[in-house]
This record gives sequence, structure tokens and C-alpha cells, in this order.
Amino acid sequence: MLSPKRFKFRKQHRGRTTGQSTRGSSLNFGEFGLQAAEPGYISARQIEAARIAINRYIKRGGKMWIRIFPDIPITKKPAEVRMGKGKGPTEAWVARIKPGRIMYELEGVDKEQAMEAFRLASNKLSLKTKFVERGDW
Repeated sequence: MLSPKRFKFRKQHRGRTTGQSTRGSSLNFGEFGLQAAEPGYISARQIEAARIAINRYIKRGGKMWIRIFPDIPITKKPAEVRMGKGKGPTEAWVARIKPGRIMYELEGVDKEQAMEAFRLASNKLSLKTKFVERGDW
């Protein structure tokens, strides 16, 4: 699963997911892309599950790029623990996603294959997504 090799601080604030994504909002590598339609967090497990779903469907047919990386630690305290005593340990690594962010890109497959692969991948993600292709905007 994806996680940073090294990091400066073990625990971080959650940060904001409001507003549109300015960086990473256009297709740079492939012909087709999966774009976020709402804000939120995507865990490393979800990124991996979507990657596997896409690869299983296209069967080495094309090339895929993952444009997001989980670089934010999410902490959690154990159940039934009293208030205070500091912040809990790191539970998972997530990627902060804003609307408009391209998450996955595909090349070397036809449009119907790409649409179906991204539909299977979006079922694994916790955000609403939309299919985009080069020349749409």
C-alpha cells in the first residue's frame, strides 16, 4: 500500500477540502481520466483497490497513471478512551481530494473499455467521480 517513505512530522491537522482543485485538474499523460466531482479524503486502501479494479478489467491492454498520493496521516484514538491524554496514533494515510482533481489516467484502450474500467474503480472510491477525455474542455 502507498505511504510516504519519510516525513517531517508524525501527526498533522486534517486541512480543508473546500474550493476547486487548481493543480492536477487536466489530463497530462493519458487519453481518458477519472475526475473527482466532490471533496473528501481517499485512503491508501481505496487507491489500491481502484488500481486493482482498473488493471483487472483492462488486462494489460493500456497504460495507467495514478495522479494522487496518500501523504496525510489520519490519527484515531481507541474506543472508550477518556478525553485528553494527547492525539492518537496514526491509523491510515489519505490523499486530500478537491473537486476537479484527476485521480487516474488511461491510455491505449478504447473509450468503452476506459469508461467501464473507471466505473468499476469509482465503486471502490468514497467520492462521486466523472469520466473525462482529452479535448473535453
